[in-house]
Amino acid sequence: MRGTTLDLTRHVAVMAIVNRTPDSFYDRGATFALDAAIAAGVAAAEEGADIVDVGGVKFAPGPPLPIEHEIERVVPVVRALAPVVAVSVDTFHPEVARAAIDAGASIVNDTTGLRDPAMADVIAEGEAGVVIAHSLAAPRMPHPNPHYDDVVAEVAAFLTDRRDRALGCGIPPERIILDPGHDLNKNTLHSLELTRRLREFAALGSPLLIALSNKDFVGEALGSDRGDRLAGSLAAAVYGVLQGARIVRAHNVRETLDAVRMVEAIAGWREPAFLRHNMPTEEVA
Repeated sequence: MRGTTLDLTRHVAVMAIVNRTPDSFYDRGATFALDAAIAAGVAAAEEGADIVDVGGVKFAPGPPLPIEHEIERVVPVVRALAPVVAVSVDTFHPEVARAAIDAGASIVNDTTGLRDPAMADVIAEGEAGVVIAHSLAAPRMPHPNPHYDDVVAEVAAFLTDRRDRALGCGIPPERIILDPGHDLNKNTLHSLELTRRLREFAALGSPLLIALSNKDFVGEALGSDRGDRLAGSLAAAVYGVLQGARIVRAHNVRETLDAVRMVEAIAGWREPAFLRHNMPTEEVA
C-alpha cells in the first residue's frame, strides 16, 4: 500500500486511533488540538503501532461537518505522521480521502463501506489500501432498532459485494481489508454474535480488521462504564485474533500490543523477547 507492506501471515497489526474531533465517544476531544493529535500519533508509533488511523468526524449521528473543515482537521496530522508510520484516514468523503492520500496516507478506512461509488476510484487512483466496514445508515444518520435475520450472513454478503465493487474499480485484492463493523448500526447481541463467528469473516479471504476497543457492546456485556472497558476490550481482541482477525484497531496501544504479541508467542509466530527463566547459566570460574 503505497510503499507500506504488512505480512499478516504470522503477525497481528495494531491500528492506533487518533481522533481530531471535539466529541469522540472515547477521548472526548483529548486529541482535537493539532499538536495533541500529532503527539498521540508519534507516541503510538513509538509504542509499536503498525498503523495510525486519523479521523476528523465521528461515526455517531450528528450535523454534517463541511468537507473543507474535515480536510483541515486530518491533512496536517497525516502529513506529520506519514514519515513516521503508516497512516490511514477514517473518512467516508472521497474528497477527504484524496487530500489525505496526497498528504501521505496509505489506507482509507471507510465506515460506510464504499457507500459513495467515487471513493473506490479515488483509492484505486491513489494506490492506497482500503478498509471496507459494514454499516447500514447513511453517514451520520441514526438507525434505531436495527434488525437482521442472520447478522453474520448479511454482513458477510455486504462486505463481499463491496469488495467486488473495489475490485471492479481497480483496487488489487491485496489492498483490501474487511471490517464487520462492531456496534455500527448493530446492538450488543449483534456485535457479540459477530465476534463469536468472526471465523466466517476470515474465511472470506481478505485480511480481517476488528474495531472493538471500548465499544458499547463491551460495556453492556460487562456492565462497565466507558472508562472501565480495557479488560473487556483486550479479551475481545484476543478472541478475535484466535478466530482469524489480523488487524486490531485500538485506543490503548501498549496494552493491546502486549495482548496480541502474547498470542503470537503462544502460537509460535514470534520468539520471546528474552529467555532467562530456568535456562542454563554460565559457570563462574
